[in-house]
Amino acid sequence: MKVFIDGKFYSEQNAKISVFDHGLLYGDGVFEGIRAYHGRVFKLKEHLERLWYSAKAIALDIPMTPAEMTQAVVETCRQNKLVDGYIRLLVTRGKGTLGLNPNRCAKPVVVIIAGKIQLYPPELYEKGMEIVTVATTRNHHNAVNPAIKSLNYLNNVLAKIEANVAGVEEAIMLNAEGFVAECTGDNLFILRRGEMATPALHSGALYGITRGVVMDLAREAGLPVVETTLTRYDLYVADECFLTGTGAEIVPVVKIDGRTIGEGRPGATTRMLQERYHEMTRVSGEPIRRTGRKVG
Repeated sequence: MKVFIDGKFYSEQNAKISVFDHGLLYGDGVFEGIRAYHGRVFKLKEHLERLWYSAKAIALDIPMTPAEMTQAVVETCRQNKLVDGYIRLLVTRGKGTLGLNPNRCAKPVVVIIAGKIQLYPPELYEKGMEIVTVATTRNHHNAVNPAIKSLNYLNNVLAKIEANVAGVEEAIMLNAEGFVAECTGDNLFILRRGEMATPALHSGALYGITRGVVMDLAREAGLPVVETTLTRYDLYVADECFLTGTGAEIVPVVKIDGRTIGEGRPGATTRMLQERYHEMTRVSGEPIRRTGRKVG
């Protein structure tokens, strides 16, 4: 594997950053997880737009233009002969002192890793997933705003630990008011009486790229879509439920907190959206197969 760091490519063994990098010391930085399908980087423009918004929110200046970053991502995929896989793009605050002050960091560091994707077990896509609600509350907007895709993911990690203890793959996180926010790494949708609903962004949901794609696909299929406040009751009485994410894609949920959702198997609308999503990934994205160019 070849890893991009600040304009150069390094072998996996030699890909290193400073132990004084504030991304490591304090989780001070932002990232994106991006997918490649059939030799194309899917929704790269949207991912980079979100990266720049996250960086702006934490007053982090990305030392590249979006065009340069696009070129760097594509070239990293090319260097690794990636056709289908996962890209982790991160920007750290950079090397600094043993103190919180970001002004003491010399310059931000850009890292791009392109490799294999680890999905949920295949049987969960076929039979559906069981999830639980956990006690860990989603970050408050005035603490670390959930809209910022930062390197500080401890809030999600703590919820994931609770999911592991419960013996399930994913967990629902509620916000401080007790409304459904999102899962540890995925957005959540329900269907009831012909309408599709998902937690509003102000509830603590991430501005999910896959979330947006699925909402567009649903509307194109004539399905009403609402962003609203949801309680656990709304989940328990749903006809269908599914999760969305860059890694997860669209995964059906058939049981929540021990309650069977709908008929206890992936629903017809969920299946339809899965099919339409996979069709889109076959033809959409930034092409990887291009003449190699010097980056950095």
